[in-house]
Amino acid sequence: MEASSCKSLIFLLFAVVLFISQTQPLVTAAKDSGGQANTNFVRKKCSITTYPSLCLNKLMPYASSVKANSTKLCKEALNVATKGARDASIIVSNLKKQKGISKYEAAAIKDCIEDVKDAMYEFKRAIEAMGHLGDGDKEFQLSNAKTYASAAITNADSCTDGVSDNRKVNPKVKDAINRSMAVIIRLGSNALSLINHVYEY
Repeated sequence: MEASSCKSLIFLLFAVVLFISQTQPLVTAAKDSGGQANTNFVRKKCSITTYPSLCLNKLMPYASSVKANSTKLCKEALNVATKGARDASIIVSNLKKQKGISKYEAAAIKDCIEDVKDAMYEFKRAIEAMGHLGDGDKEFQLSNAKTYASAAITNADSCTDGVSDNRKVNPKVKDAINRSMAVIIRLGSNALSLINHVYEY
């Protein structure tokens, strides 16, 4: 890669790090105007997720609107995961625009963009399924939500696997993509955990 290309890639990596940092725990995230009962509910639910601190950071702001409604919390978690996938898609798409990207890297990036689009679609389907839990066939819709959320995580994993196994992709490009996919996987895993335990606690 040329020097200018490396600078562009470093800037993009900085954007990825900034994106990742938004998933880290914040002290202020625990504050909520909805009352102690609402925040305690979110804390208890997040405690069973794969990434509890991330769950608290992302979902505590919704405590006052979710109250003690497990279904609403699941939907918010899926909404957050969808947004995370959308942000990751922008970062990965911008990689393709960098100078010095080889045809092999461009092909890998293209595949990843498709994987992320599929992940977003699956998250949206999971949200729709959660919205139909009261329609009568609750178990069927819940099973669908689990399937869709799992598929979204699998799509992000597919991107990571495809890039990691490709020796022709620059390590910095791999790192930017893998970090972005990790956000989708973590947010998706938390949403899936909440769906799996929607009727508990």
